[in-house]
Amino acid sequence: MLRLFSKVRKTLLSENKFNKYVLYAVGEIVLVVIGILIALEINTQNDIRKERAKEVHYLSNIKKDLNLNIQELDRYISVRTDNIDAASAIIEHFEGKPIEDFDAFNALGVPIYSWQKFYQQNNTFQELVNSGNLSLIKNDQIKNMLMDIESLYKKTKGEEDHYRFDTEELLYKPLYSLMDLNPMINSYKYKMSNGTLGKNHPVSHQYYEDFLKSTEIKNGFILTIFQFSVMNEMMQEMKTMSLKLIELIDEEIKS
Repeated sequence: MLRLFSKVRKTLLSENKFNKYVLYAVGEIVLVVIGILIALEINTQNDIRKERAKEVHYLSNIKKDLNLNIQELDRYISVRTDNIDAASAIIEHFEGKPIEDFDAFNALGVPIYSWQKFYQQNNTFQELVNSGNLSLIKNDQIKNMLMDIESLYKKTKGEEDHYRFDTEELLYKPLYSLMDLNPMINSYKYKMSNGTLGKNHPVSHQYYEDFLKSTEIKNGFILTIFQFSVMNEMMQEMKTMSLKLIELIDEEIKS
C-alpha cells in the first residue's frame, strides 16, 4: 500500500500535475488521520471493555459479600431477640416472680453473658477503597449505598462498644464478685448438651440469693433489652439496605 502511494506521488510530480498532487496529499493525510482515529477508538473501546469487566467482577464479589452478611445479620438478630426475651424473663424474677426451675433460670442468663460482636463481610468494598479503584463502580447509587451501609456498620460497632462497657460494669464485675461460676457453667453445659458436656450440678435458691438482690445485675439485664433492641433495629436496616443494593447490582450487571 505504501509503495502504491509512493508511485502515485511520483507519477503526479513527474507529470507536473501540482494541483492534483496537492489534492492527493491532502487525501493521504486525511486517510492517515482517519486510521489513527480508528486505532484510538479501538484502543478506547478495549479499555472500556476491560474496565467494565473489572467493574462486573467487583460487583459480583460485592453481591457475594452482601449475601453472606444477610445470613449473619439474620443469625445475630435471631440470637439477640432470644436474649431480649431471656433478659425480660430474668427481670420478672428480680421483681418477685418465683423461680420454679433454677437450671432453666440459669440457662437464660449464660447466652447473655457470652454475647458476641458482629463483623460484616466487606472485603471487596475495602479492597476497592484501599486500592483506589472505587471509581470503577460507575453507578453512583451503588457507591452511595455501599458507603451508607459502611457508615451504619460503624454506628452498630459503636453501640456494641457501649454495650460491652455496660456489660463489664453491670454484669461481669458483680457476677465475678458474687457468684461461683463453676456450677453455673457446668449446669448450663450439661443442660444444653443433654448430659454429654459439663456436670449435673443443680443450682438452688441459695445460689441465686445475692444475685437477685443486686441492682447492678438487674440494670445490666434492663440495658441488655434496650441496647440489643437498638442493635437489632440497626441490623434490620442494614439488611434492608443490603437487599436493595443486591437488586441494584443485578440491574447494573444486566445492563
